[in-house]
Amino acid sequence: MPYHVPNRALVILILGSLATISPFAIDMYLPAFPQVAEGLHTNTAKISLSIASYFAGLAAGQFIYGPLLDRFGRKPPLYFGLTLFAVASFLCMRSKTVEWLVAMRFLQALGGCSAQVASMAMVRDFFPVQDTAKIISLLILILGASPLLAPTFGGFISTHFGWQYVFAILAVVALANLAILYWYLPEGHKPDRNVSLHPVPIIRNFIEVLKEPQFTVFTLSGSFAFSGLLVYVAGSPIIFMEVFHVSASTFSLIFAGLAVGFIGSNQVNVLLLRKYSSAQIFKASLLVECPIALLFFVGIHYGWFGLTATLILLFIILSSLGLAFPNAAALALVPFDHNIGSASAMLGLLQIGISGLAAASIGIFNSHDMLPVTVILASTSWIGLAIFWAGKRKISSLRFVEEKGATPIGH
Repeated sequence: MPYHVPNRALVILILGSLATISPFAIDMYLPAFPQVAEGLHTNTAKISLSIASYFAGLAAGQFIYGPLLDRFGRKPPLYFGLTLFAVASFLCMRSKTVEWLVAMRFLQALGGCSAQVASMAMVRDFFPVQDTAKIISLLILILGASPLLAPTFGGFISTHFGWQYVFAILAVVALANLAILYWYLPEGHKPDRNVSLHPVPIIRNFIEVLKEPQFTVFTLSGSFAFSGLLVYVAGSPIIFMEVFHVSASTFSLIFAGLAVGFIGSNQVNVLLLRKYSSAQIFKASLLVECPIALLFFVGIHYGWFGLTATLILLFIILSSLGLAFPNAAALALVPFDHNIGSASAMLGLLQIGISGLAAASIGIFNSHDMLPVTVILASTSWIGLAIFWAGKRKISSLRFVEEKGATPIGH
């Protein structure tokens, strides 16, 4: 049963603040890519590998924090993770080579991962299952501060003080969250000493999570669809600053404007849940994302689209992702009454792992045009749709307490 929440709004704000740590770590230094590349004597495509290494750290951290959050409660692992994030942020400031930056970003992500996994698990700790998708949508409203504010703020900091100070700000953000967590957030999950920290039981527990068809189908299909967001984030400096030659300040405005699609559709999702099921909304979002992503690829390949058309198509894709993400996550986690931390960790592992590999391929291509971004966007979206269509038949009974008037997805 969910823990009684004495102040619902405060808990949502704290969970949202924790959830913003990794997005801020990704978004804040995007406008500084050319400056970082110049300072480390490399190019922006190579610097994008530091985003990929952050995603890799997030994926690896899922194995660490899932069992820890179930064994020791939510707060002690968060204390450790936020401290590690702050230390790694200061080490990023000392980067002299791109290899050091990539390595320290991995370490930074290992710390930041604690906040991501814990915030998702605590949604189930504090709120009833029928509110899961709605609460996740509210968290993403708070997450909207990242793409709206982080690139602009990061661009200002890097321009006036140097890119290194972006990481100093990230360290301060982590320490501030640590203080808020200590003083204001209740512990919503009692430590469970029965949860083993030995590798074999941990792996066995993750395998049990993967045996749940509803979890596997919605996690995998949602993760491939969600890849579009991280591919866009990693490729956005190349698209706008190298292909269309916009300034750092204009890039920040474009990034914020496109974020409105992702954030706005999340809030539309709250309204749609009054009439439609999470599964129906997720299905519809895939049916929008896939053809638009394919059109984007074909148009870029044949040179049909300029900056305006690119912005419109990306806005539609990001809007569809804003509907897909909270519903896929809610549907994946709902079958679990125990080991929510491990289920949340596996969700994050697959989501970030798949998305991170997709985003990393941009740096591997070492390309200075948009074609690799559009190829990856189209491929991941269609793979997500294929997994959904093939896998939904394996779900004998969709387990989700929907809003009044909603119906389960048909088979």
